Amino acid sequence: MTLEEDKPLFTTTLSTSFLNIKNMKFSKKNIFIGLAVFLVIAQFFPIDKTNPPIEESLDFIKIQQAPPAIATMLKASCYDCHSHHTEYPWYTSVAPVSWMIKSHIKNGRAKLNFSEWGNYDAQQKSQKMEKSVEVVYEIKSMPMFSYTVMHRPGKLTNDQRKELTDWFAQQK
Repeated sequence: MTLEEDKPLFTTTLSTSFLNIKNMKFSKKNIFIGLAVFLVIAQFFPIDKTNPPIEESLDFIKIQQAPPAIATMLKASCYDCHSHHTEYPWYTSVAPVSWMIKSHIKNGRAKLNFSEWGNYDAQQKSQKMEKSVEVVYEIKSMPMFSYTVMHRPGKLTNDQRKELTDWFAQQK
């Protein structure tokens, strides 16, 4: 057997013979089947729905002595993602939606965790209140639209946003 000079000694035909990508048809049927297989397999990777232990003495509402109306707004609009009081609805059992929600909760707690309020120093508390005023009233990015679609009580009116952020401003 002689080697031809212009051909490599070992050739990889993985992409053309094993996967047969060149002949693969990307029909709607094949895409649907692939998506269905992904969704079934994804269900074997659930999220952890365990909330960390709650130490009431560190909680924002208790420490700041929030009036009942403010406490109600916070619990309805903020606490699911920004505390250890997360209540997981039924659809958090369905991947990949559950993965997205868990990511939002993880990021929310990292930025502001009302259950850890007592552990923040005075500067951190002030900065978090300033940021809260910004995202709740000025930018209106909190609570997130994706949250309020499924949690109608969490949606804040402009008057509620103003009331909540005026109270935040007094807490600095």
